[in-house]
Amino acid sequence: MTRKFFVGGNWKMNGDKKSLGELIQTMNGAKVDSNVDVVCGSPSIYLDFVRSKLDAKFGVAAQNCYKTAKGAFTGEISPAMIKDCGVNWVILGHSERRHVFGESDELIGQKTAHALENGLGVIACIGAKLDEREGRHHREGSAPNTPPLKVVLAYEPVWAIGTGKTASPQLRRVHEKLRAWLKTNVSEALCSRICLCFSGSVTGGTCKELAAQKDVDGFLVGGA
Repeated sequence: MTRKFFVGGNWKMNGDKKSLGELIQTMNGAKVDSNVDVVCGSPSIYLDFVRSKLDAKFGVAAQNCYKTAKGAFTGEISPAMIKDCGVNWVILGHSERRHVFGESDELIGQKTAHALENGLGVIACIGAKLDEREGRHHREGSAPNTPPLKVVLAYEPVWAIGTGKTASPQLRRVHEKLRAWLKTNVSEALCSRICLCFSGSVTGGTCKELAAQKDVDGFLVGGA
């Protein structure tokens, strides 16, 4: 297998320089397995701060970017700006971007294509909400129809987060389907380079069991 295990930490809209500085100090003292990539998703205003303070053994990701290089798009940031801060990853299509801010699969695909074209690694999130699943509208989002240059797909079963429901029984089925789709629609060679991560209430108590399942190449973690 040509891919490393991947662990992403999405900090969301949390932290300040003091608290993030303390977290970074703790992380810098940690030992990281050479077969694992660890990437931290920082609020955009702190990208430069985090990248300058965090040890190079950790990657840093923006939590969003726009589909064009520059222009009259107040409040947005571009892949070029992200790279100018020394950051090489971006999280796109997160459930909160879809369901709180109304981002469509089409827009997320455009963002993904532009980010990849400009050399960013993309953590692309796909998943379904509880009402979609129980109403039998259980689509797993849409995988980006773009060249998989440096792509992590994070399966995000939103219906399992904070509901007391577990995604474990169907995790293997979904990841097997995703891998099969990639082999058919991308290529078997490139498919082998794409990490399929789980992003559904992963905790310290469940991570080992989940990681042992077939086609689970890592996690995108929020609250834990």
